[in-house]
Amino acid sequence: MHIEPGVVDGAKIVLSYATAAAALGLAAWMARQDARADARRGGWPALLARSVLTSLAVFCFFEVLPHEPVGVSEVHLILGSTLLLLFGAGATAIGLAAGLLAQGLFFAPADLPQYGMNVTTLLVPLYAIAQLARRIVPARTAYVDIRYRQALALSLAYQGGIVLWVAFWALYGHGVGAATLAEVGRFGLAYMGVVLLEPLIDLGALWVAKTLCGLTRGRLFTARLHAAATPA
Repeated sequence: MHIEPGVVDGAKIVLSYATAAAALGLAAWMARQDARADARRGGWPALLARSVLTSLAVFCFFEVLPHEPVGVSEVHLILGSTLLLLFGAGATAIGLAAGLLAQGLFFAPADLPQYGMNVTTLLVPLYAIAQLARRIVPARTAYVDIRYRQALALSLAYQGGIVLWVAFWALYGHGVGAATLAEVGRFGLAYMGVVLLEPLIDLGALWVAKTLCGLTRGRLFTARLHAAATPA
C-alpha cells in the first residue's frame, strides 16, 4: 500500500498534509476513546503499553513479511483487523502511524515525503472498521467468539479502504488514463488474496488468545478481547 515516490509530487502533495492531519486526528480520537473505555484497566498507561506492541508489530509486518510491488503500489499483509481485535482501535492507530514512520526513518527514507498519503491510507480505513465492528459484533460477544463472516467483513472493509485510497492517490497524481486504471486494477485484484487470508489469521490469533486466556486477559490486550462491550 506504499505510495511510491513520484506518484504524487509538486504542489499536489500538499493535499496529503491535510488528509494526514485529519487521519492523525482520528487516531487521537480513537486513542482517547479506548483510554476512557479501559480506565479501570490502566487507562492511558495501558494504552501506551499496547501501542508499543502494535508499533513493533507493524514495523515487523512491513519489514519482515513478504511484500510485492504490483501495479501502482506494493501488496502488504498489514493485519490491521487482527491488531484491532487484539489491541483495540486506539493502540492499533498509534501502532500503524508509528510503525510506518519508523520504517521510513530507519529503512526507507525515500518514503518519508509520502508519509502523509501512506498514513492516511492506513488510518482512515481503520477508523471505518472500528465503527463497523460496533455494528456487526454484538455488544454481548467478546472478540474471541466472533465468526468467520464477521472477520471477513472487517478484513474486506479494511483492505477495500486501502485499495480505494491507493487508487485515489494514483489517479490524483497521474490523472485518469487507461494505463493508470489498469495498474490500479492489478493492484486491487492482488489485494483480494489478502482479503481471503487475513480473516483466517484473525481467527487463528483469536483462538490462541482464547486458549491462552490467562495471559491475554491482562492490560496488554483490549478489554473487548474477552469481555462484552462496556455500556456507553
